[in-house]
Amino acid sequence: MIDNLKKILNEDQDPKAIEKITSKLENLLMTNEEVGYIAVQKKPAITVLPDSIVVTNKRIIICKPKNLGLSMEFIDFNWDEVAASFVKEGILGSDFTFSTKNELTHTVDYLPKNQARKLYTFAKEQMDALKNPVVSNPVVVEVTPGVETAPIQEEIIEEVETEEVTSFAEIMPSTPAVQETISEPVQQAASTEKKLSEMSSDELFAKLQNYKKLLDNGLILQGEYDKLKAEVLQYM
Repeated sequence: MIDNLKKILNEDQDPKAIEKITSKLENLLMTNEEVGYIAVQKKPAITVLPDSIVVTNKRIIICKPKNLGLSMEFIDFNWDEVAASFVKEGILGSDFTFSTKNELTHTVDYLPKNQARKLYTFAKEQMDALKNPVVSNPVVVEVTPGVETAPIQEEIIEEVETEEVTSFAEIMPSTPAVQETISEPVQQAASTEKKLSEMSSDELFAKLQNYKKLLDNGLILQGEYDKLKAEVLQYM
């Protein structure tokens, strides 16, 4: 944490405010949790007890001083609960806002622009890491006849929950080799689906959203998505 705080204090934060926040956080951080960035509110008038936002590799924490600074209120959300984050820059500072999957919205205003931008960048990196987890490549071991090799331990890869696809008709592979593996019920569902020329604008837009979900979940390739998207856009 000390090395990260040195980087943070190179910005325009108040060192005393950062020191107070970190002293409160020491007993709150979980195992293997590291502070990535701290942004401190800076209002035009003198702010004795500013609010702040702390982002770690596990969650986002809002810190609000209470009782004239004698206590601190913490509101935290894990990254898998955060739906989106936004930054709105103004003349006197920036507003950092994030929304949760439960449709809750939290905003801390009057953040220095440089701090708000770095806060936003860190948040985007954490959310992107959840959507696109890094999977290690399989280890290939060459076996020489007559030479014993040590057993290879299987690497446990954590499964990430993906979004549910509501229509099997949306999963239509483009290559013949894959199409042969589709079951008859799925083919029947695809054949009964309305033609693009018969769909309304809302139905076409919903179809584009389903294609995008398939792309984000790795169920179709970028080239397949571009082709399907082009077909839909012809009728919008």
